[in-house]
Amino acid sequence: MADEPKTENCENPEECTGKMGFVISEKTFGREFVEKVKEISGENIDKCMQCGTCSGGCPMVEVLQITPRGIMHLSALGQEQKIAKANTIWMCASCNTCAVRCPRGIDIPKVMEAMRQIFLRKNVNYIEPNQIPDEVLEDMPQIVMVSCFRKHTA
Repeated sequence: MADEPKTENCENPEECTGKMGFVISEKTFGREFVEKVKEISGENIDKCMQCGTCSGGCPMVEVLQITPRGIMHLSALGQEQKIAKANTIWMCASCNTCAVRCPRGIDIPKVMEAMRQIFLRKNVNYIEPNQIPDEVLEDMPQIVMVSCFRKHTA
């Protein structure tokens, strides 16, 4: 069948995809990433039962490329590159709505912050300060710039 994923002797995981878009294997599972997220956040991301309550209450969900539930799923599967390509961890408002509503008690904003820290420690900026137009800088309150740079730059 054409819709069935190819899984036999797959050397390239991109060729072994089904409807979900990727295959989890020893080659694609980022064990170090999962452990680092757990260590920095202090949260057990494996407790997430994928109920979607976090995404249902998220005020930012309409601008996120991947929902909070999706990020929790990808983080538990060690999918660092898929998370890195999305805007979700950078756009999270850290409002704690998801943490308050989570039936498993996971502090999802801490998990998002841990992932931001992992990427920033690689000296990868989400926003390049020198690329912000002068007209934007003139009108922006300093506290907004400081907050933005602390969250989005290495």
